[in-house]
Amino acid sequence: MSNLRAAVIAALFLFKVSAPAMADDVALTSRDGTLEITGTLLGFDGEFYRVDTEFGILTVDSSGVNCDGPACPTLGNYVAEFTLSGARSMGEVLIPALIEGFTLNAGYALTREELAGTGLVYRLYDDGGPTEAARITIRLTSSSEGFADLLGEEADMVLSLREVRSAEREMVREAGLGDLRGIRQFRVIARDALVPIIAPGNPVHRLTLAQLAQVYAGKITRWSELGGEDAPVTLHLTEADTGIGALFADMVMEREGEALAETVLVHGTIRGLTEAVASDPFGIGIATVSQASLSQEITLTGDCAFAVAASRAAVKAGDYPLSVPMYLYLPGRRLPKLGRDFLAYMRSTRAQQVIARAGFVDQAFTEVPLANQGERLSNAIRAAGEDVGLDELQRMATLFDGKKRITLTFRFRGGSTVLDTPSQSNVALLAAALEAGQFDGRRLVFVGFSDGQGEGAVNARLSRRRAEVVRDAVLAETEAFDPSRMVLETDGFGEALPMACDDTDWGRQVNRRVEIWVE
Repeated sequence: MSNLRAAVIAALFLFKVSAPAMADDVALTSRDGTLEITGTLLGFDGEFYRVDTEFGILTVDSSGVNCDGPACPTLGNYVAEFTLSGARSMGEVLIPALIEGFTLNAGYALTREELAGTGLVYRLYDDGGPTEAARITIRLTSSSEGFADLLGEEADMVLSLREVRSAEREMVREAGLGDLRGIRQFRVIARDALVPIIAPGNPVHRLTLAQLAQVYAGKITRWSELGGEDAPVTLHLTEADTGIGALFADMVMEREGEALAETVLVHGTIRGLTEAVASDPFGIGIATVSQASLSQEITLTGDCAFAVAASRAAVKAGDYPLSVPMYLYLPGRRLPKLGRDFLAYMRSTRAQQVIARAGFVDQAFTEVPLANQGERLSNAIRAAGEDVGLDELQRMATLFDGKKRITLTFRFRGGSTVLDTPSQSNVALLAAALEAGQFDGRRLVFVGFSDGQGEGAVNARLSRRRAEVVRDAVLAETEAFDPSRMVLETDGFGEALPMACDDTDWGRQVNRRVEIWVE
């Protein structure tokens, strides 16, 4: 059976609903002339045609067919093209830095063109010569518009500061573009975090999330209510319907059941906001870790007095409550080879260095010694209740002795062993590291923890089960990994090592986790 015939049979099996009538603009004929496919050419990646036919959308290997029709590409002059669309804060700095790093690493010459009101276009040239090899377009829109562009065939990758919504996921699936929650169709490429900022010299250094929401709701109006000077609080924010402003409204205001006050001063950019707050002695703003350097950051805490600052290690591990995973979503179709090479580059060591230099939090593993985690262990001792005895704390300390914690943490939906979305991306990251031999000859321990809700014995069992779930998921994701190259173990300590207060939803979510400790 020819490759073309096999592709047709598979397509007939997968696509049961015929496409609407259309004007055929290509005919793909097998080399022996026994089979022909006609339809509308949707794309060509240099190797495969993507054609909308009466049987549905088919992907056909160009080496096995002849193409005839007005839309057939000129194979000798093929230029790889793909478009990224979505969150402006990703498209303005992060993605350009990665494209420029990729081209330098791969040996391409590069030009950059600004598209007024739209975004950027990069053109890549082979060997520094006149031959154009690829054209990469970045559309500076928003997370929501990025998903809309994917549905409208105007984008090949979505840049998003949030998870895909259920309605968006369903529309993409109905369009035949796969499941955007499938582990192969999204990844976290970097992290950022929302941070409250104030002018240098303001004596207020800590706030709870509830206090922060009340400040922006106009219910706390003077700094003296927070331990500061008797002066009015000035509120600064970027637009609340897009980007960072929208994230703050969703992650803090909506979660705390508050609405933004009408007195908020709105800024067009984060840079404009940080400059305004730095010069306003009584102002407060919401910036990001990547752009908060001009001002003083406020540490978030809870009623139990646990405090988590937005350090790079805390953001990387997802321990900071307002961490922002930066998602890249992909359709369930082949990208041009150069696009696939770019995706592979994003996970390389060089790409992680580029991400860090651009001011974002990279995905490279950092190993944190036990000696640097005294505050966490102190919290564990102070928070230990009837369900966490001294013997269990001693057992935990013995396990951690001589090991380091990797800044890769897996978290779960409440009361379950179901990984949350960023953790599903972490599964692929750790699996790739194991296959690459990054931990050969070492001992890795998957250590589970729970929140403090429920009985201690149940939480201890659940934490151990979560550790096993993560280990099994990582091993299932590997393709050519020999577990005998290293020692893999699991353990669990229930609620013995809280990262945050258990009196809030975000605190409990942070506490439900599996950490990786390496020796």
